[in-house]
Amino acid sequence: MSFIRGGLLSKQTIITMEYRHLHLLKKQGYINGEWVNAKNNGSFPVLDPANDKVITDVPDMDASDAKAAVDAAACAFKTWRDTTAKERSSILRKWFDNCQKNTEHLAEIITAEAGKPMIESKGEIVYGNSFLEWYADTARHINGEVIPSPWPNKHIMVTRHPLGVVSIITPWNFPFAMITRKVGALLAAGCTCVIKPAEDTPLTALAAVELALQAGVPKGVINVITSSRKNAPGVGKVLCEDPQVGCISFTGSTNVGKILYGMAAKGIKRVSLELGGNAPFIVFPSADINHAADQAMLAKFRNNGQACVGANRFLIHQDVFDQFVQCFKSKIQDRCILGPGNKEGVTCGPLINDAQVKSVSNLVDDAVSKGAKVLVGGKIAKSIGEKFYESTMLINVKKEMKIYEEEIFGPVAVCLKFKTESEALEIANSTKSGLASYVFTKDLGQAFRMSRQLEFGMVAINDGVLSSAEPPFGGVKESGIGREGSKHGAEEYTDIKYTLFSALDK
Repeated sequence: MSFIRGGLLSKQTIITMEYRHLHLLKKQGYINGEWVNAKNNGSFPVLDPANDKVITDVPDMDASDAKAAVDAAACAFKTWRDTTAKERSSILRKWFDNCQKNTEHLAEIITAEAGKPMIESKGEIVYGNSFLEWYADTARHINGEVIPSPWPNKHIMVTRHPLGVVSIITPWNFPFAMITRKVGALLAAGCTCVIKPAEDTPLTALAAVELALQAGVPKGVINVITSSRKNAPGVGKVLCEDPQVGCISFTGSTNVGKILYGMAAKGIKRVSLELGGNAPFIVFPSADINHAADQAMLAKFRNNGQACVGANRFLIHQDVFDQFVQCFKSKIQDRCILGPGNKEGVTCGPLINDAQVKSVSNLVDDAVSKGAKVLVGGKIAKSIGEKFYESTMLINVKKEMKIYEEEIFGPVAVCLKFKTESEALEIANSTKSGLASYVFTKDLGQAFRMSRQLEFGMVAINDGVLSSAEPPFGGVKESGIGREGSKHGAEEYTDIKYTLFSALDK
């Protein structure tokens, strides 16, 4: 029997104490510079997907809390927008420094609530932090224009101004990087925000904001609302429809993105949407097959396949199909080591929740029932846990199978043969999505042709990882609107103002 301060420990408190080593663990929402509970006093548990143990409870906030957060952000905007670019740059640099110093602590929280192996969690901190560093510099280079006037006595000036309060809705698969990529950009532009992190991974957001607070971000500039799935619709309605909100920035599924887009349309609000992908990974005969297979491991199995830019369809030329498949299969068997993220040597953690496990299982089972062949994996690794799905490779996949067209978002590689360049393009482009694509070839002309003809916002030639802070990240078709990263990412959060100076000869 365990006691503390004279009282009996509840089961939940005992479980929570297993995670007491998490240095930056915060258990409240953050509104107007204060750590707060939900107004309704509700809460919900955050679980470790590796073992389903409760890490801690966080507030189950609702529409009234969201409204308070928007009000705080709107009030703070009145002063934050008038800070100099140099001041904003300095604060972002301090936030970057704080995150850099706390890489280990932040990574431990990601591994606890998202299930990633520690090496991947640390990699996400490096990646996510690169956006804070980038926007600390970019803040001082959000420039306007002076346009030659058609009139001799008039002068045309174009300036950029922060558009106001931004609603940030982030996914669970990259709980740190998706916040820094968005919030770094909008702070650089002079906006304020309300963040609604995914209900599966709110703790990373709270930890990141704690470090922003320590960096000197004024109260009300950043606010965080935590809510369960039950309250998410009400919170989302406020974040999309409140007249004080100027922009909705969302990363997540295409279906949810369409709903938010419709809500934003009621107020003619700006949107920045980074939605689902269905990335092709195309291997031509001239490719270095071993290199292509190495890059395939990164493009497919990073975060256990739970990435919007993850390779979904492997299109392999018939002349090198068997060679690539055998090489890729060997690397999967050697390098994909399933287990809890905090266990040394593990490279693939659990899927995030039961719904994700069911989705991946159903896609694979449907394909197998219709004739697909499993070369490796193909089932839940129940000996490890209910959320661990084996790293899987399928061949003989046909159009009538669900997995042929749907985004898998899991550790399943689907390998398809093609005969000609035009056939590869037809298959690759036969999707409503258009986020990332990957091409492997040593033919320079072919590389340029594919870059031009692939209907995707991003094309990687001979590489399986394409995202960084410097280039613009985003898609076409139903994969979204707008760009993140690069100077364009900051400009997403600005309005252009045209000022005409006339009668200069008077």
